Order: sequence, then structure tokens, then C-alpha cells
Amino acid sequence: MIFATLEHILTHLSFSIISIVITIHLTTLLVQEIVGLHDSLEKGMIVTFFSITGLLVTRWISSRHFPLSNLYESLIFLSWSFSIIHIISKIWNHKKKNDLNAITVPSAIFTQGFATSGLSSEMHQSARLVPALQSQWLMMHVSMMLLSYAALLCGSLLSVAFLVITFRKNIDIFCKSKNFLILIKSFFFGTIEHLNEKRSVFKHTSFLSFGNYYKYQLTRRLDYWSYRVISLGFIFLTIGILSGAVWANEAWGSYWNWDPKETWAFITWTIFAIYSHTRTNQNFQGLNSALVASIGFFIIWICYFGINLLGIGLHSYGSFTLTPN
Repeated sequence: MIFATLEHILTHLSFSIISIVITIHLTTLLVQEIVGLHDSLEKGMIVTFFSITGLLVTRWISSRHFPLSNLYESLIFLSWSFSIIHIISKIWNHKKKNDLNAITVPSAIFTQGFATSGLSSEMHQSARLVPALQSQWLMMHVSMMLLSYAALLCGSLLSVAFLVITFRKNIDIFCKSKNFLILIKSFFFGTIEHLNEKRSVFKHTSFLSFGNYYKYQLTRRLDYWSYRVISLGFIFLTIGILSGAVWANEAWGSYWNWDPKETWAFITWTIFAIYSHTRTNQNFQGLNSALVASIGFFIIWICYFGINLLGIGLHSYGSFTLTPN
């Protein structure tokens, strides 16, 4: 009874705090001059991290097994993973602008909100482990897979942002070239009207040059963080798949069974292996590697949620039902 009450308090506390954090985050995007709001954002994410940690520890003690036995617990752990990525990136890049904030904070509240409100109340209850999960490999395999999902999702979203900004920058460059044609036209015709237009075009051109430089710096940072976060997630994914293969051999007598979950995990690993390969070739860096990572974003959701929607295969215990209306 005590653990249930404590779990209920921590669940709503973490969700309430992270809701306040996302509000502060949106405010800082509009009003960047207020330094106190940015500090409150970081403190709020730290409090959220410890609240979710307390929630997971409470479920661990009450259920007497690592809290990764169903989709609800995996979503809570995924939200915890987004929080820890946010904190680690802040510590690693303390003095510079952290572009991961725009990804980790909304991702944490999305997963936390869906776990709290989107799933049926029966799934919130900690149940007895099915025989296949009664193994010491549960902590190693599932935690590595969820940490890899969190890191790969963050890195892939950064690549999506890289593509969007690059596409808009190319449009600006195209508009700038049209303005240059207007300048040539005004030079040949020499009318006062075109000279006035020429002055305005010069002002607009200088504005575009400054804007393009800012976008160039932003895309460089997005590409920097995307590569490093995806590389970390790829390592976690590799460890998770290898530990899962060893666990499968103990539980089912075979290292690989081409179960739907295993198949899509392999597809996910292949996509990000291709991404890692594109990063080693300078000709494929930037736009091409970002396209591969963007494809990987959708593959991860198929692997994590799509297979659970089907509810088939050896991993069918991860299926879920939505909250009834």
C-alpha cells in the first residue's frame, strides 16, 4: 500500500514537473533574454530525472524485478532515458548552447504523457513476470535497447531538423539569385525606380547573407550533435541485440528466430550501420547521412510500437491496449 501510494505520487509529480518544464522551454524560445527561465528549465529537468528514477526504483522494490516487464514501464524508462541524455549533454556542453533541449524535453513529456494517459489502467499495474522474462538478462538487454531507442530518436530528429533548415536555406539562396538578376536589370535600364529597388535589394541581400551564416552555424551544430548521439545509440543497440541473442539461446534454444521484433531490430541496426558508413566518407556526409538517419527515425517507431500493435511473435508480451473512452 505504501509503495502504491508513493508510486502514484511520483508518477503525477514527474508528469506535472515536466509539463511545467515544457512550458518554460516554449517560453525561452520566444523570450530568450530571461536567463532565469533557462536556469529553471535545467533545474526542472533534474527534478524530473530524480522523480522518474524514484518511480522506477519504487516499482523495482515493490515488484521485486527490474521494472521493464510491459509497455508502460518501458515508456517510463524511455522518458527517463531522454532526461538523462539531456543532463549528460548539458554537463558535456556546459558553456555552449545545447541544441538537444529542443528534442529531449518534448520527447520526455510525450512519452511520459502517453504512458500516464494513453494506456489502460491495467497496464500501469506491476504484474508477475512471464517465464521468458525471468532472467538476469532482462536488465541488460531491455535497458540497452531502450537507451538506444532514446539516443537514436534524438539523433534522428536532429537530422530531420538539419534537412528542414538546409532545404529552407537553399530556397533563400534561390531567392537571393533572383534578387541578383533584378540588380543586373536595374543596372542596364538605369531608371530611378530600379535604383530604389536596387537599394532595397542590397539591404535584403545583406540580410540574407547574415541569415545564411547563422543557418550554416546552426546546421553545423545539428550535424555535430546528431552524429555523436546516434553513434552512442548505435553502440547501445549493438550491445542490446547481442545480449538479446544470448538470452534467446537460453530461453528458446536459438540465438536468432527471425521473430518480427528481432527482424525489425536487425533492420534498425542495418539502417544506422549505413549511416555510420556514410559518415566515414566525406562525399556522403551532411545531407546524405541526414536522409539515412531520418529514415531510421520511422524504422525505430515501427520496431518499438508497430510490432506491439500487432501483438504477435515471441515478444507479444509487449503488446498494449489504449485507454477505453
